[in-house]
Amino acid sequence: MILSGHEIRKQLGRNVHIDPFDESKLNPNSYNLSLHDELLVYEEVVLDMRKSNRVERVSIPAEGLVLTPNQLYLGRTVERTETHNLVPMIEGRSSIGRLGLFVHVTAGFGDVGFCGYWTLEMFAVQPVKIYPGVPICQIFFHQIVGDITEYSSLKYQHNRDIQPSLLYRELSPEGDDDPQLRLAFGAERGARPGSAAPGNAR
Repeated sequence: MILSGHEIRKQLGRNVHIDPFDESKLNPNSYNLSLHDELLVYEEVVLDMRKSNRVERVSIPAEGLVLTPNQLYLGRTVERTETHNLVPMIEGRSSIGRLGLFVHVTAGFGDVGFCGYWTLEMFAVQPVKIYPGVPICQIFFHQIVGDITEYSSLKYQHNRDIQPSLLYRELSPEGDDDPQLRLAFGAERGARPGSAAPGNAR
C-alpha cells in the first residue's frame, strides 16, 4: 500500500524525514523533490564496472543548462530524506516525462532505512533545458510486511553529494579505493587544494 499525502505528513519526524520540507510540494500520494544546482558527467568513453570512472562536475546556472541526448547526467535532490519502516521510491513527474527527460535509468527503488540525498540518473530523449531548484521528481512510500533489516551499505548510506557508481567496490574489492578522492572538487567554492570531494566522506 502507498501512503497518502496526509499520511506522509503524519509520519514526518517519525518514519519519514524530508529536509527541507515545503508543504506546497506535498501531493495526494507523493512529495516533489527538487534538483540541486550541480551535475556529474562521466569523462570516460567506455565505463568500466570494475573501476572508478572519472567524472566532471558541471554547475547548472540560474539561466538554465541544456542537456543533450546520448549523455548520462548524474544529479541529486536538494532534499535529504530518511525513511524508517517504509520503502521509499522515486519517479519522474509527469510534466518532466512529457519533455522527454528521464530522471532515473532504473534506480528508482529505495531501501527501508536509507538516509541521504537521491542521486538522479538523468537522460534526455531530445535537447531539454533544465534549471536549478525545479521540482524534478516525486518520492512516495510503500508499507513493508515482515521483519525489517534496514539498509546500511557503506557505498551510499548517509551520502552528502552526487554519487557516481561504486559498483567497483563489489567487483574488485582488492583494488585501490576511488582515486578521485584526491581531486579538489569545489575548489571554485573555496575548498583547499587536495581536499576530498564531500560525497566521498565516510
